[in-house]
Amino acid sequence: MSNDAGSAIVFVNRCAGGGNAGRKIAGVRAEFARQGFAVRFVESRSAKDFRRGVCAAIAAGSRTLIAMGGDGTLQLLVREAIGSPVNAGVIPVGGGNDFAAALGVRNWKQAVEIVAKGKTRAVDVVRATFANGETAEYLGGGGVGLDAEAARYARGKFLKWPGRLRYVASAVAALRGYSGVHVEFAFPENGAPALRKRLLLAAALNTPSYGGGLRLAPEARIDDGQLDFVTIDMLSRREMARLLPRLLFTGELQTGHLTRFRVTRARLSAEEELGGFHGDGELLGATPVEIEVLPKAIRMFAP
Repeated sequence: MSNDAGSAIVFVNRCAGGGNAGRKIAGVRAEFARQGFAVRFVESRSAKDFRRGVCAAIAAGSRTLIAMGGDGTLQLLVREAIGSPVNAGVIPVGGGNDFAAALGVRNWKQAVEIVAKGKTRAVDVVRATFANGETAEYLGGGGVGLDAEAARYARGKFLKWPGRLRYVASAVAALRGYSGVHVEFAFPENGAPALRKRLLLAAALNTPSYGGGLRLAPEARIDDGQLDFVTIDMLSRREMARLLPRLLFTGELQTGHLTRFRVTRARLSAEEELGGFHGDGELLGATPVEIEVLPKAIRMFAP
């Protein structure tokens, strides 16, 4: 696959992975050169700046756009690229790289090789629509409850902690004083009445894992047109203390208090003070929210 110097652009979030992305730029640049693949690097100062750059590149006719960072960085690129003829790529150097893992991209060197080879596949994206009419897309996992509360800590106090440890530490911090969230959820496609329960969390996943490798939906696929909707009942502190070590070291959560549904659309609302909804660790808005799959909404470089 050949490209002119302006057609393949790597958008870099230098802060991703606690600054890991910035430290990897020279190596990634050298690896692209070794592959004989011409790229241009664009570093952004903010999410707004990042999205503006992506929009400008698409308008200028660039068709190979690559996000260098974690799931949140890739999310920004994909939001702008949906509906365009762009082939999107990811160089996974962030704190959470769950969508890259679901694609089969293990590390940044392999990612460069995959982009250079040019093979793509169509994958699903998840869209969240809020009561005020605003929408936001995400790729991996989103939800309400403990994980949304943990996202606040992960963006602050634990920002520079690595991967899964960052999520688990954030979850432990969020647990202090946390007594669960009352969630009402419904699946409009099956006509069943809405359910209301006090939960630890309710999540809508497109990938087997989120939060840096936490495997809440091991059967999830990124191109099946389905959401894996997961609920976990509120657990006692003793139960959490028993489960957290396994969660930290293996990414698995084995408990009889976990329920999974496979759907294409879900509607969620939660009590106001705990009603934040996150996607890929980014707080996107407040419930009520309707979540739906956009089947095969974008093409991405994959092995």
